[in-house]
Amino acid sequence: MTDTTAAPSWLDRLPPTLQALRLPVFRMLWLAWLAANLTMWMNDVAAAWLMTQLTDSAVMVALVSAASTLPVFLLGLPSGALADIVDRRRWFAATQLWVASVAVLLAILSMADGLDAHLLLALTFANGIGLAMRWPVFAAIVPEIVPRDRLSPALALQALAMNISRVIGPVFAGALLAASGSTSVFVLNALLSLAAFVQVLRWRSPPRVSTLPGERFVGAMRVGLQHVLQSPRMKAVLVRVFLFFLQSTALTALLPLVAKQLGGDAGSFTLLVSSMGVGAVVAALTVPQLRERISHDTIAQAGTLVVVAATVVVAWAPVLWVAALALVVAGMAWISTANTMTMSAQMALPNWVRARGMAVYQMGLMGGSAAGAALWGQVAGRFDIRTALMTASAAGLIALLATRRLRLQPDGAHGEDLSPAPARPVPTPAIDFEPEQGPVMVTVEYLVDPARAQDFNAVMDLTRLARLRQGALSWGLFRDTAQPGRYIEYFVDENWTEHLRRMERFTAADIGLREQRLAFHTGPAQPRVTRYLAEDLGRDAAGRG
Repeated sequence: MTDTTAAPSWLDRLPPTLQALRLPVFRMLWLAWLAANLTMWMNDVAAAWLMTQLTDSAVMVALVSAASTLPVFLLGLPSGALADIVDRRRWFAATQLWVASVAVLLAILSMADGLDAHLLLALTFANGIGLAMRWPVFAAIVPEIVPRDRLSPALALQALAMNISRVIGPVFAGALLAASGSTSVFVLNALLSLAAFVQVLRWRSPPRVSTLPGERFVGAMRVGLQHVLQSPRMKAVLVRVFLFFLQSTALTALLPLVAKQLGGDAGSFTLLVSSMGVGAVVAALTVPQLRERISHDTIAQAGTLVVVAATVVVAWAPVLWVAALALVVAGMAWISTANTMTMSAQMALPNWVRARGMAVYQMGLMGGSAAGAALWGQVAGRFDIRTALMTASAAGLIALLATRRLRLQPDGAHGEDLSPAPARPVPTPAIDFEPEQGPVMVTVEYLVDPARAQDFNAVMDLTRLARLRQGALSWGLFRDTAQPGRYIEYFVDENWTEHLRRMERFTAADIGLREQRLAFHTGPAQPRVTRYLAEDLGRDAAGRG
């Protein structure tokens, strides 16, 4: 879907990086996303600093970060499945309502002086549940409302919203903390959350066109996870993003303790968080242009090295301003790396599974963040903050070496064309059965020149991955022992409905792969396709057998 409504004249003068804001629907949802992320950072900053007032435990302070990210790891895939099978507008609104409700509860308890360390941690976890539900649906909405040629700047703006909020949120939170305490932060957080909820309700999402019934929840999760596991590019992105955030989270999770170690107060903590956010905002404006000249892998590798170096500087910083400068640089490298990995994941996913795929990506990202926060908090508690930061830096170097062959952007390309393919003819059965009956087995017969068998097998290996990514339960290729060059491909779908649904999922890349297969076929007609429905013999027949 694209926007054709004329944009205000001042938007015409925006730099290329901000041109996606000329799209009215994207602009409206981007403002809602900005407000939603403001509440997230304000809540996290206020909760992290309040925790330092409620307890002296380094582990509890670090667990604030873990509590806000762990729900994403636990609930990301169910949330992504729901975002793919229900109305995305309603789901987006429901997730924001959850966040607003938690914010209101936090404000009420804070005003009543009813928060202790464990209750604060529990409510931070509840806020993280809202983030887990919200992030996949917004990640899936952006490619729907933005043309492909503006997707990279739009994703950069999505990251920019997060990092503007990383700057403004802590500044507001720090000012309110210093002036009137954490209660005022939680109250403002509640008001902004409700405003974002109202903004989301204004959007009218386009209806989805399909003659098939909606996917079932458990099946949708299976297909989403299977798609990611059968995608070499997505697996590379997942490993890279998990390890990057495992290492880089040491900085964000331990910043309250770094501020206190340098003799600072709430204002000093705000300065450090904002410094990282400033660097991230500056980088977010330049990353799309940078990706046009430099490969995704080079940006991610260089960004990881810079984050490692900045972490070392923060660990040994003698005064607050040195740590702040290092965090500006760290923020630039962090957003460049994170945004590039997000872009790689987005471009590796077709629209029908994008929310689920991005949910799995988010699980890897937040799983690394939660594990890193808990791990480096334990190291800081057992030893000291400097040891934790230095150990995290060493881990970053080891991870970079271990993943140097995992490519985010294979061969420097932009990836496969995953745009939907034209509708394919629906097979007409000659027998009567219920659409939910199954499994359905499909066989395809190929006649191939034996001299080209090796090349054919290479294409069929790609076919195996493609069929499984589309949702097939199993796949196999057999060679005829009586007739050289005769091959039978088979794959199994859960039922007839899922078989038809898999046909709806074909992309331009799948059509290209089909043409490669047909180029090997030497028969006088198209390869013979046969569909079989599993026969239900019944319990009595099964018992007699």
